[in-house]
Amino acid sequence: MTDTTLAPTYVVRTLGCQMNVHDSEHMAGLLEGAGYTAAEPDAETADVVVINTCAVRENAATRLYGNLGQLASKKAARPGMQIAVGGCLAQKDRGEILDKAPWVDVVFGTHNIDVLPVLLERARHNAQAQVEIEESLKVFPSTLPSKRDAIASGWVSISVGCNNTCTFCIVPSLRGKERDRRPGEILAEVEALVAQGAVEVTLLGQNVNSYGVEFGDRGAFAKLLRACGQIEGLERVRFTSPHPAAFTDDVIEAMAETPNVMPSLHMPLQSGSDRVLRAMRRSYRSERFLGIIDRVRAAMPDAAITTDIIVGFPGETEEDFQETLRVVEAARFTSAFTFQYSPRPGTPAYELEPLPKAVVQERFERLIALQDRITLEDSERFAGRTVELLVLDGHGRKDDASARMSGRETGNRLVHFSVPAGDGADGGGAPRPGDIVTVDVTKVAPYHLIADSALEGGTYAVRRTRAGDTWDAVQRGEHSHGDGDSCGTGPSTPAGPVGLGMPGLRRVDA
Repeated sequence: MTDTTLAPTYVVRTLGCQMNVHDSEHMAGLLEGAGYTAAEPDAETADVVVINTCAVRENAATRLYGNLGQLASKKAARPGMQIAVGGCLAQKDRGEILDKAPWVDVVFGTHNIDVLPVLLERARHNAQAQVEIEESLKVFPSTLPSKRDAIASGWVSISVGCNNTCTFCIVPSLRGKERDRRPGEILAEVEALVAQGAVEVTLLGQNVNSYGVEFGDRGAFAKLLRACGQIEGLERVRFTSPHPAAFTDDVIEAMAETPNVMPSLHMPLQSGSDRVLRAMRRSYRSERFLGIIDRVRAAMPDAAITTDIIVGFPGETEEDFQETLRVVEAARFTSAFTFQYSPRPGTPAYELEPLPKAVVQERFERLIALQDRITLEDSERFAGRTVELLVLDGHGRKDDASARMSGRETGNRLVHFSVPAGDGADGGGAPRPGDIVTVDVTKVAPYHLIADSALEGGTYAVRRTRAGDTWDAVQRGEHSHGDGDSCGTGPSTPAGPVGLGMPGLRRVDA
């Protein structure tokens, strides 16, 4: 570390999905438990920089080595600075990272997050880079300390790994076979988060609705959702991501009948063509997918349904792509992550001949145009409606007419809302992150809603919550946001907001 009498500082940079975000919280918790303190996210002088990588897309390596290239000169100017690389790309590339970036000090994989502080100390003591990659999970990540990224919301892993064999996906080889946690452990962690001030949790797994297969209970996920409904103080429950092949009606019933389970669903489609789905080894067909959506909307008419779609999978014809457009039109997704197919070494599809880039790009743009139209039509349904928002931290914006904050309604749609001058219309003070605000939607856009009702004589009410109280206490330096517990959820200090469950972006280029 650099020459300082203060505790060494760290930054964790996350590249990837919600699972990576949650893993990064554990990395931060481990470092704080080892005596490090958090630097500002964009700090140029952190003693340790950890990059938690993704390997799902082809550009993952480009992003990693771009980050490492920027850090090389900083490290050269600051003897003692350390750089660690973890996550899926580290699990995949291993020693190649040091070959390409010899200034890296530590490389560790997805199965041994717990060794990060030890590897940093060993690299420092031995003055030599350390690479440690395990082939199978050694410590379940949820048992590790965690520094959460938000006060009001928290991630809870219910399983790790995946038993599917999709031909385009490298995740099973990097995360391993599915391992399920026992329900009691999960519920204890949720209760601990609520005790720390959280009012919303998102249950995480590569395939949440296959949860329970490992211990012989195929109805375990629906039971888990219902059990979350019994936790006092827990106002919102979300989950991601289910696999259409394993989706069962008992989950829909649990969603509809459990008041704190939100009417939002992120379920990957990948393709609307049954022929392409077979080539992808996706063990469902388009009509099954649409049938699930129909049943979800019958039970929850305003449910926000989002998805993932891959354009240009090898062998995809124009007829196949037309099938994808047909299913997207029928499904009426609220939003979508749309990807151009990215070949990944080590997957069965890697050996297939890719489509011409121009063909894929043209199809991609047609899909984007269709989804943009559908998303705007979905937003227009909310014009004039009264919605209840969970206030986000750090998402506010200001203009000449009003000061706006941001929140998410029950379906997870993003809403920017105005706050009246002074103490607020209800006399209860301006809303804090984690509070609940009720407003009227006054304007719509494709990927967000506007609620200026506080300035126009419409609905504006603030319900102050324990999450908001905790946020206040943290701002005053009176609350450390958890001091550790058996579920591995502490110590934890809020650092910023986390969007839960619903894509914040609608398109991703290869």
